[in-house]
Amino acid sequence: MTVITRFAPSPTGHLHVGNIRAALHNWLWARKSGGQFLLRLDDTDLERSRPEYAAAIKADLAWLGLHWDGEERQSDRFALYESRFEALKASGHVYPAYETAQELDLRRKILLGRGLPPVYDRAALSLTPDQIAAHEAEGRTPHWRFRLDHDQPIAWTDLIRGDQRFDPRLLSDPVIRRADGSWLYMLPSVIDDIAMGITHVLRGEDHVSNTATQIQMFTALGAPLPQFAHEALLTGSEGKLSKRLGSLGVAHFREIGLEPAAIAALLARLGSSQPIEPFADMAPLIASFDFAHFGRAPARFDEAELATLNQKIVHLLPFEAVADRLPQGMDEAAWEAIRPNLETVAGAADWWRIVTGPIDAPAPAQDDRDFLTAAHRLLADLPFDAGIWRALTDALKGETGRKGKTLFLPLRRALTGLDHGPDMGQLLPLIGRDEALTRLRS
Repeated sequence: MTVITRFAPSPTGHLHVGNIRAALHNWLWARKSGGQFLLRLDDTDLERSRPEYAAAIKADLAWLGLHWDGEERQSDRFALYESRFEALKASGHVYPAYETAQELDLRRKILLGRGLPPVYDRAALSLTPDQIAAHEAEGRTPHWRFRLDHDQPIAWTDLIRGDQRFDPRLLSDPVIRRADGSWLYMLPSVIDDIAMGITHVLRGEDHVSNTATQIQMFTALGAPLPQFAHEALLTGSEGKLSKRLGSLGVAHFREIGLEPAAIAALLARLGSSQPIEPFADMAPLIASFDFAHFGRAPARFDEAELATLNQKIVHLLPFEAVADRLPQGMDEAAWEAIRPNLETVAGAADWWRIVTGPIDAPAPAQDDRDFLTAAHRLLADLPFDAGIWRALTDALKGETGRKGKTLFLPLRRALTGLDHGPDMGQLLPLIGRDEALTRLRS
């Protein structure tokens, strides 16, 4: 069996961190299994779906490195849905219902007031021809429901949650088509999963009850079931569901300079028993991905943890991976010198300005002025090579008797304007003799 997974976002907005995690896990499972990862844009909501959102979704996936092997749009597949719908009508698996939204809401409130589950009572199935004619004379157009088989218990073994069982009598027959003829999520998704040959449906645990009803739709359409995996939802760092998670997306991550590899490294294992590690490429994440590692406890997403992970990954990135994002003139030696001090690649520009100047160095203390004059004199005469910092500080130590902080800090301040930063042994050769002499003289 060729494993085929899918990511099926609705292009009615931008991807958020929960969507990204679902897409990543589907991609990882397909890649580990040597299968296919498909993108399906669930754009049956023609009013809210926008081309710009569809384009943004694809751009976000591409930036994250989640390249897909095929693409479908539900808006191109209405004829297929219509034919399958007619077949279900003929077999008695779907039926029309004429209740208004207000009537249904009142019934739900009555049931809840009695302490009963708000399950649809199938009143539409007992309508007489005269009652139907009266509804239609009023101008009512039916919506359509899928008729669940109450005699067929619903069960499956979830790849994350284990054995799942639902009593169909405790579920409402789901509405699959609105009165205006537009489709709801449930049936088109099943029809597409069958047509696209989807073998694994991986999504959030908020879809568990949807899966229960969709399993009977697969059966009614004469199709084998895919395997299902429902993962725990993300929570915020405060330990509860956070509205902020719904607004965190690729645009935010790019804006603050995060690496795609950091996002993948965190989200690939978030909610699993595996350690979160700073992998700079996907290969280890693909090789280690396994549904068995995931539990049912909520997965805690922490932006601070992501930032720390990003910093560790930046420290692993070779020059070739970042060369096109570095300031003009910054070469591999400069990257190697500056990299250990970076939180993001974009931060390299700030350090490169320290190298190229000009800098705004603080005025030296009175007792450091003679020391820096000596540094200027010695630097002018020493061979300027890769060992210049060691040679300069050794010479100054011998001449002035200074050591430790009193030796190194005034030099760093005069040469960089800062009290901290990259190893001066690497930084001074990048600054160059002439610029260093100018800064010491100043």
